[in-house]
Amino acid sequence: MFVLRQLNNKINTTVMSMSVICLMLFMNISVLSSSLSIQNSLDSELEEMTPVDVNLYKTANLPESYEDSYTGQMIYTTEEQREDSKQPVSYTLETNGYDMNTLKDVIEIPIYAIPEWTLAYSLGDYYEQAKVQFSMLMYDTPEEVIKVSDYNKIAELYGQEQYSLNDDEYIVLCDFDNMTELRNQALKENATIEIEGKTLHAKYDECKSGFIEMSTSYVNTGIMLVPDSLELKEEWKEEQFLVANYNAETDEEKEQIEKTFAEADNNTLLNNLDQKGIEIDGMTKISIREASKGLATIIIFIAIYLGVIFLIASSAILALKQLTESSDNKQRYTILRKIGCDEKMTNQALFRQIFIFFMLPLALAIIHSIFGIKFILSMMASLASEEELLPSVIVTTVIIGVIYGLYFLATYLGSKNIIKEEE
Repeated sequence: MFVLRQLNNKINTTVMSMSVICLMLFMNISVLSSSLSIQNSLDSELEEMTPVDVNLYKTANLPESYEDSYTGQMIYTTEEQREDSKQPVSYTLETNGYDMNTLKDVIEIPIYAIPEWTLAYSLGDYYEQAKVQFSMLMYDTPEEVIKVSDYNKIAELYGQEQYSLNDDEYIVLCDFDNMTELRNQALKENATIEIEGKTLHAKYDECKSGFIEMSTSYVNTGIMLVPDSLELKEEWKEEQFLVANYNAETDEEKEQIEKTFAEADNNTLLNNLDQKGIEIDGMTKISIREASKGLATIIIFIAIYLGVIFLIASSAILALKQLTESSDNKQRYTILRKIGCDEKMTNQALFRQIFIFFMLPLALAIIHSIFGIKFILSMMASLASEEELLPSVIVTTVIIGVIYGLYFLATYLGSKNIIKEEE
C-alpha cells in the first residue's frame, strides 16, 4: 500500500516529465537500433557488391551533337571522339598511354539500349497501374540489354549465378527492392516482348538477382538478358563496359595502380583523355569502400552521440527526481519503521518504487520503438534489412542495460542512504 501510494503521488506530479523521458528513450532505442542495423547492412552488402578492383565504362556511338542533360547546352563531338566511342575501353586506355599489364582478369562487354524496349514496354499491361503508383519513374527510358554469354563472363568473375537461355527467352535481373516488386507484378501479368519481329518470353515469372556495376548496396533497377542468337544492331550499343582486377598482390601495390585513375598531375592517361575530350567513367573497390566507411562512420557517430545523450539525460533526470523524492519523503520511511517495518521491508519498498519508476517509461518507449524502427527500415529499404535488426537490437539492449542499469543502481543506493535511520 505504501509503494502504490508513493507511485500514485509521483504519477500525479510527474506526468509531463515522464512523457518527455519516455520520448527521449524512444528516440534513443530507435536511433541506435536502426543506425546500427544500417551500418551492419552496409558492411555485409559492401563485401558482396565489390567483387573486383575496377569498373570502367564509356558512352558508345556518340552522335555529332547532343544536348547535355544537366546544363541543357548542345555538345558537339569530334571525329576522333566518335570513332573512339565505337571501340572498347581497353582500346582507349592503350592508345592513350595506359599500361594494360597493370590489370588482370580483364572482361569487356557491350551494353545495348533498344529504342522500343522501354520500361513502359517491359511492364506491358501493368504499365497503367504502375504509373499511378510510381508516377516519378522514367518509363520512356530504354532498358539495359546484355547478351547472356557476355553477362556470364562477368558473373563467373564476380562469383554470381550464371544463366542459360533458349532462343525465345529472356531474363530480368533486378535487386532493388521496390523495382523488383514492380517488375515481378509485370512479369506475372505480361511477360512477352517482341523485338524486330522476334518474340521473347520471360524464362522466369520473377526477377533474378544479379548486377554488373559495383556499388555500395543493391541498386540494380533492371538488366535484360537476351539469347546470343538475338541480332542486336551496332547502333543499339549504348555503353562499352570493362571489369578487371589490379595485377598486384599487396594493398600498397593496388593503391599505386589506383592512383593512375585518380591523380591528374603528371598522369599521361588522364592528360591525353582530357586533351582529346574523351570521357571514361568508372568506380573502384577502394574508392567505394572508403566512401561507404565514411558514411557508416558518420551514421554510427551521430547515432551513438544522440542515443547516449538521450539515454544519459533520461537516466539523470529520473535519478535526480527520485533522489529528491527520497529526501522529501524521509519522514514517511521513519514512520514505517515506527509502526513495525524492519530495515529489509523498508528497503524492499524503496527498491520496488524506484524499479517501477525507472521501468515504466522504458517499457512504453520499447513498445513505441517497435513501430518506429519498422517505419525507419521501410523508409530506408535500400540501406538496411530486417535481417540485420536482431544484432543491432542486442547491442542497443546491452548499451541501455549498462548505462540505465548503473543509474538505477546508483539511484537506489543513494536513496537508501538518504532514508537510512540515523543512529
